[in-house]
Amino acid sequence: MEPVLLGAFGPWQIVLVVVAVLVLFGGKKIPELMKGIGQGMKEFKKAKKDISEEVDDKEDK
Repeated sequence: MEPVLLGAFGPWQIVLVVVAVLVLFGGKKIPELMKGIGQGMKEFKKAKKDISEEVDDKEDK
């Protein structure tokens, strides 16, 4: 019996996820969804950078 590897995705699992996303959101909504995710990631990185700079400034004082 082979050990189960959590997080190991094969090609069929990836195809299944892609099909599920297409069924749930449709072809027209996916670009809007990706744009929203991208903007969220951009805002998160900016906030992380701002907090890091603020912590560095407080350490310098």
